[in-house]
Amino acid sequence: MSLESDPRRIRFLDDPLAIRAMAHPIRLELQSLLGKEGPLTATEAARRLGISQALASHHLRQLAKYDFVEPAQGRDNRERRWRLVSTSQSWPRSDLTPEGEVAVGVLEQLVAERALEEFATWQQQRQGEDAVWRESAGIDRYGIYLTAEELTELAQQIDGLLQRYVDERPIDEKSTRPPGSRHVAFTQIITVSPPESESEDER
Repeated sequence: MSLESDPRRIRFLDDPLAIRAMAHPIRLELQSLLGKEGPLTATEAARRLGISQALASHHLRQLAKYDFVEPAQGRDNRERRWRLVSTSQSWPRSDLTPEGEVAVGVLEQLVAERALEEFATWQQQRQGEDAVWRESAGIDRYGIYLTAEELTELAQQIDGLLQRYVDERPIDEKSTRPPGSRHVAFTQIITVSPPESESEDER
């Protein structure tokens, strides 16, 4: 079954144990690697990440335990390859248990740190890139006043735009990638200021 037709492809994480299982630097790197390159063996993944095969195997098994990765068809019966189960994940940000709050906090911190590392790498390579890539990649910042309902609507619209490409191009099926396409990472960070006090409103 391709990821495109797999109902698990888009996953909502509401189990603190699963969130904690994903909140590990090597496991995030493994998922990113499988997303970029498709199914790999633990040996291949270890070589690309510069870690031991035993360490890669351990973390792949932990990811499999919580249904983030699964065995994929190998080139022969002896080869064990791994593939992603879900290409998109989200997690609750409200109504969390204390354990869930801690797990989400750790995961989001790691995701933010990885995004900054990827941006630093982009800054180093940007000068040598064609203008068509430099134009759209980087950091944009907007500060606007929205109601909670408007923020929800805007976030859903952004998700919908990205989801179109996720649906059309299953991440582990290279045949769906248009010629000239490259892996692009989107990390959406939304922060909300505290409510303004009455005294500030009156100024």
